Amino acid sequence: MTRPLTLADFDYELPEELIAQTPPATRGASRLLHLDGAGRLHDRQFAQLGGLLRAGDLLVFNDTRVIKARLTGQKATGGKVEVLVERITEPDRALAHVRASKSPGPGTALRLAGAFDATVLGREGELFDLRFPAPVLELLERHGATPLPPYIAHAPDEQDVARYQTVYAREPGAVAAPTAGLHFDQAMLAALAQQGVARAFVTLHVGAGTFQPVRVQKLDEHVMHAEWYTVPAETVAAVARARAAGGRVIAVGTTSVRALESAAAQAADTQAAPAPGAAAGEPGARVLAGPAQGDTRLFITPGYRWRVVDALLTNFHLPQSTLLMLVSALAGVEPIRRAYAHAVAQRYRFFSYGDAMFIEPPAQ
Repeated sequence: MTRPLTLADFDYELPEELIAQTPPATRGASRLLHLDGAGRLHDRQFAQLGGLLRAGDLLVFNDTRVIKARLTGQKATGGKVEVLVERITEPDRALAHVRASKSPGPGTALRLAGAFDATVLGREGELFDLRFPAPVLELLERHGATPLPPYIAHAPDEQDVARYQTVYAREPGAVAAPTAGLHFDQAMLAALAQQGVARAFVTLHVGAGTFQPVRVQKLDEHVMHAEWYTVPAETVAAVARARAAGGRVIAVGTTSVRALESAAAQAADTQAAPAPGAAAGEPGARVLAGPAQGDTRLFITPGYRWRVVDALLTNFHLPQSTLLMLVSALAGVEPIRRAYAHAVAQRYRFFSYGDAMFIEPPAQ
């Protein structure tokens, strides 16, 4: 009998100097670790990605746009506060993380960026419900700072404003970048299109919860943070075309994975079960039945039944994180463990500004 997986199965040692603090000099000037379907590892350059793709494949990108979600200020008492907007709920209202020496209660005015007051309306769990005096997005763009991940030590600068954003970002709402997409520039996108590789978009507004560690040993006890996603009709049609042409659906980043698989799970409630043993892309498999949107708390761990995604382009993920569990669900726990040990030994750069990985799951 196979023992249940625990948090310890997703740990690894990472030298601090391998955590990338800045992006490469130009987009795409990264390394690419290829884990193929036979479990073999290949050291490549990101510029070689096209050689791993074929005409008829579909790349699915997350077009969310990172907002300048971080604000600093003070309470009327003079106490310092730090605000990280997590989700805009109305034009002038948002849920936010608030860090202060004493938790602000309802009615408290927070003077932010020395420019305006936001009022605490109440709480929803760990988040504070804040009312802003003008549209939230406008105030953040004018006064906020790019919310770099906690493992990046420097304060955000103009380089971060440009590079902690994909070249195709268009739907504002994320507080963390869909980092696999940071490698692409317009020239590579054009070259892949010329090659016959199609592309489509989903939106998933990445929340700060993506950096939260799993705090329970038994994975089935972990509660995922919620993130808003949209899979439009155009993407549903693109997936259908790729399937019909025998192409693969390749997610660019774990956020694209979660959007696609969440849409399939939502559709599954109204569809008949697939034929026994059917995999994504086979007759009888559950695929995208139509457009979908909503909050997702989908937690993908080893043993997950894949419904849409055939392969994944992703960055390297934190030890004991839900994202490391997701890639292990696609490739297998042991292949990912070997890949990460190899990446450490070969001095790959890790996390948001780091190198990439192209993962093909084991051949069925």
